Parts: sequence; structure tokens; C-alpha cells
Amino acid sequence: MEKRYALLIDADNVSAKYISPILDELSKYGNVTYKRIYGDWTNTQNSSWKEELLKNSISPIQQFSYTSGKNATDSAMIIDAMDILYTNNVDGFCIVSSDSDFTRLAGRLRESGLTVVGMGEDKTPSAFRKACDIFTCLELLIEESIDEDKKSNPKSAKKSESKSDKAVKASESKSENAVIDKKIIEEAVIKIITENQNNDKKTGLGEIGSRLVKLYPDFDVRSYGYSLLSKFLEEFSKIKLIKNGNTISVEIRSDPNMEQSIEQYIIELVKSEGEKGIELGMLGNLVHSKYTNFKVRDYGYSQFKKFIRSIRSLEIKSDSRMSYVIYK
Repeated sequence: MEKRYALLIDADNVSAKYISPILDELSKYGNVTYKRIYGDWTNTQNSSWKEELLKNSISPIQQFSYTSGKNATDSAMIIDAMDILYTNNVDGFCIVSSDSDFTRLAGRLRESGLTVVGMGEDKTPSAFRKACDIFTCLELLIEESIDEDKKSNPKSAKKSESKSDKAVKASESKSENAVIDKKIIEEAVIKIITENQNNDKKTGLGEIGSRLVKLYPDFDVRSYGYSLLSKFLEEFSKIKLIKNGNTISVEIRSDPNMEQSIEQYIIELVKSEGEKGIELGMLGNLVHSKYTNFKVRDYGYSQFKKFIRSIRSLEIKSDSRMSYVIYK
């Protein structure tokens, strides 16, 4: 059964130009049963929303600004969200705002077991992003819609691009600074694969995608210029994709020559210490000193001890205080 979502938009913090991409993106997650937008509709700044509300059947909720400098819209959205929550008629919420005031609301909705999709501009504070299950930058959606328009209708795309291209370009520098560093993503993927390998499990592409979003709710391959996760992962030198029919698994790409060189170095160190062997921690320090980029996760192990146990000619013995590596 398709999931049902309540869409709540903060008109004070979101431009009307985003509405079509918002609805298109949300349609990927389920059916939108509530469409509400909150703002002071007596304010001329919100006049650009009028046509979009009629076109997309979105219900405007009037909220007067009672006091200058105070945002009454936020309170109205939060009250309505809790009312909808207690009806048990939806499976999730989409909160569209660039305001951190909705951080606690997102957390409360998730505590009730509902999915929270957040959408906002690049300026959205990290606290709100991380409070959501998934967070998408609106500038990315605009950029993607322009690309699709170019493919389907090149002539009209030029017109629409002239209206929104300035906004997209203005946000590009922010987007580049806001995205998670690729090295962090690569290390996270390697950790996921390693954990599965230690449990004799294969790692599928879908699992990588879902776990990355759980780790980093604002992770989106479109931020890096890709439309597919598989194409994005192919960029990493330490990761390889294995295609088997319609399924894609992800594995660690180890350098056999480097691994063999490290193993040989370890064996020589252990042999040089004679029958007593060498203390495990000291051995690890020596290996990391010689091979500064060595990480056991790159070879599919979560611990240095497990890497040593994979070398057939070595054995680990422990007493009450320490573990020693000896040559068999």
C-alpha cells in the first residue's frame, strides 16, 4: 500500500518557484493527502503563491503576524502537524522550510514512528536537516527540473532557465560547501561493507543508499552532479560494483600487491622476534608507521587482530595481560 504524506509548507521561508519540484520529489515517497501552506496572505510578499495554490490544490492557512519580528506561522504549522499526527491518517510528513524552529517538531514526529521528509534551501541549519529522516535541498530540485526541461523541450527550457538560472548559480557556491566530503562518504561505505563481511553478508546497492541517508539525512547524489547512486560510487577508488543480472552488490577494492607487501612485512617482523613473538599493539604501530595509509577496513576487516588471523603462518596467543603474535 502506498504511504500517505502530509505536506506542510512555510510560505515565509520558501519561494513559490519551488512548488512543482517539491510535489514531484514527494511523489517518489508516496501519496500526498494533506497539502497546506502557512503564511500571512494579506502580505504582498506572498502574492506569488496565489496561482500556484490554485493550480496544485494547496490549502492556504491564514496566519496574521500579530507582533513585528515574531513568526506566528511556525506555531500554526506545529499545531496542525500535531493534530494531523493524532488522526493516524498519514504515514509521514514533508516539512518545507529553511527554518530551524521545526527541528523539535521533526524529532517528535519521528518518535511517533512516522517518516519525516524535510525540504529547504541551502541555508537550512544542520539541526533541522539531521532531525529529518531525509532532507533535500530545494536548489537541487530546481536544477534537476531545468535539466529535464532541456531534454524534453529545449526551446521552453531556455525561457524557464533565464528566470531561475540566476538563483541556481547563486546557490552553487553554497551547495559545494554544504555537501558532505566525498572521503567521509567513502569511509562510511567501506565501514558498512566491512560490517557485513564480518557477518558473512553481501552488501547491496540499495542497502548502501538507505544507510547513507540514515547516517546523513541530507545526503543526495544530485549534490555531486549524479542522478544515480551507482554512478556516484564508481568514482571511488576503494570501492567496486559487481553486477549480477538486475542486482548490484558493492565490495571493497583492495590492492593485492599492497596487501601481499604488508603481509610479508608483518611476517618478517614476527619471525625476527623469535619464539616469544611480538606484542599485538606494538606490531600494529610498526605497520602503521611504515604504511601510513594502511587501514584494515580497506581489506575487509573491522580489527587489526582479525587481519592478523587471516595470515595463515601467524598465530595470536594471549596471557592475562597482553596478546602476542607468533610465527607457527
